Amino acid sequence: MKLYAAPLNFRPIAREFDVRTGFAPSLHAEASQLEDRFARVRIDARSVPLVTIDPAGSMDLDQAVHIERRGGGFVVRYAIADVAAFVDPDSAVAEESLERGQTIYLPDEPARLHPEELSEGSASLLPDVDRPAVLWTFELDDGGEVESAHVERALVRSVARLDYEGVHADMQAGTVHPSVALLEEVGKLRQQSSLRRHAINLRLPSVRVVGDGDTFELVIEPRHPVMDYNSEISLLTGMVAGRMMVDAGVGFLRTLGPADAGGETDFRREAGNLGYPAEEVAGDIGEFLAGVDADTPRGMAVMREAQKLLRGSGYVDLSAGEPEVHAGIGGYYSHVTAPLRRLIDRYATEVCLAICAGTEVPEWVMRDASRVIKTMGRSSQLANTVEKACLHLTEATVLAPWVGHNFDGVTLKTGENAARVFIVDPPVLAPSSGAPEEGAETKFSLVRADPAAREVNFAWPAD
Repeated sequence: MKLYAAPLNFRPIAREFDVRTGFAPSLHAEASQLEDRFARVRIDARSVPLVTIDPAGSMDLDQAVHIERRGGGFVVRYAIADVAAFVDPDSAVAEESLERGQTIYLPDEPARLHPEELSEGSASLLPDVDRPAVLWTFELDDGGEVESAHVERALVRSVARLDYEGVHADMQAGTVHPSVALLEEVGKLRQQSSLRRHAINLRLPSVRVVGDGDTFELVIEPRHPVMDYNSEISLLTGMVAGRMMVDAGVGFLRTLGPADAGGETDFRREAGNLGYPAEEVAGDIGEFLAGVDADTPRGMAVMREAQKLLRGSGYVDLSAGEPEVHAGIGGYYSHVTAPLRRLIDRYATEVCLAICAGTEVPEWVMRDASRVIKTMGRSSQLANTVEKACLHLTEATVLAPWVGHNFDGVTLKTGENAARVFIVDPPVLAPSSGAPEEGAETKFSLVRADPAAREVNFAWPAD
C-alpha cells in the first residue's frame, strides 16, 4: 500500500544527529585488503546447502540457514558471517566500528558499520562463493526445544540468496527451497516455545520510507509469516548463546526489564479501545498478540502500542555485572547473529567460540568490553532517534498538502482536552486536540503538518 509521495531530503537529519554515512578513503582501501585470519582452523562445511533469506536486494547477508530432520526432531545449521576473521582488533576498521556501533538505516543511504568492501563483499554470505563463517549446529527435539548446540569456525558456501516475498510465494505454492522446507514447521514449534516462556513477540509490519532518490513514500509492508519463522532461528541462536554465557560466567547479554503493572494496564485499555474483545486482552499478553492480524491497520496499531511494554533495553558484561533476562524473549539472550550490522555480535560470538572450544576468551574481547557496551547503548539510542525522525519527517511532508482535510481515526487515550489517536489511512499515531471518548471511531481534522518541526497534529471534532 503506497501513501502520498513527496520529495524528501534526509541529509539534514544525518547532519543534525552526526550520523556518519561515508568512510575515509583509507578505510575503504584497508577494507578491500582484509583476508581471513583463521583460514587454517576452519572445518569444511561447504557441502551443507545453506541459503540466505533477507529483504529483496540486500547485500549485507549475515545469516544462512539449513534445516533437516533427525529422527523425530531436527538439525538446524545456522551460519553467521565471521567478521572477526577479517577485522584485526587493532586495525583502523576495528577502531571505526568501535565508534559507530551499528549500521543506521536512513531511507536514502545506510550509515554502515563497516565499509561496503567488507559488509557487502568479502564478509557477506553471498551465494555461490566460499565464505568464512561461524557455524552453529542445533539439535532440536520434536517440540522444537534444544537438545544440544555447538558453534565453530567453518568454510561455507550459500547456494541461494532468497528474499521474503519469494519464499512467501513459494510457501503458498508448495515449492519452498529444500534447505528451508522445514522452516515453517520449526518456526511454529519455536513460536509455541515462546508462548510457554510468556515471551512478547511483536510482529510489527514495517512502515518504511522508500524512494527513488528524489520522491519518497510511506510504504506499508505486510508481515509475512516467513519473516517470523526466520526470526525464530535467530532468536533460538541468541537464547542458546545467552544461556551458554551465563553458565560460563562470561560474555554479553542483551537485557530488557519486564513491563510494570501500569504499563500493562495502559496497553490493555488501548487494545480494548482499538476494538479487541476484553476477554482476549485480559489474558496473557504474549498469547493475545500471537492471535493479532498484524497486517490490518488496527493490528499494526496494537503492535506499535505493545512496543511500549518493551522498554529499558540494554547490555550487560557478565565479567562486571549479574545476569539479567530479556523479558521480551523470556530468558537469557545475546546478540550474535548480525555482526555485519552490529558491533557487539562480533565480540559475543568470540566468547561463544571460546566456551565451546574450551579456550580462553581472546584478550581483545575483554579489553574492549566496557567500550563496546557504552558504544552499543549510545548507537542504539541514536538509531532509534534517527528512525523516528525520518518517519516523522515523511509523515509531516506527505500530509502537508492535506491540512484541513478529515481522516478516519480511533481514540487510543484521552487526557485533558487532548487525545492520542490512530489515523487509519495513512497509518499515523499522533496527538489531537479535543477529548473524544476512548475507543471512539470518528473523524479528525488535520490542522498541522510541519516538516521543519517533524510534527503532525489533528483536532476533534472535525470541521
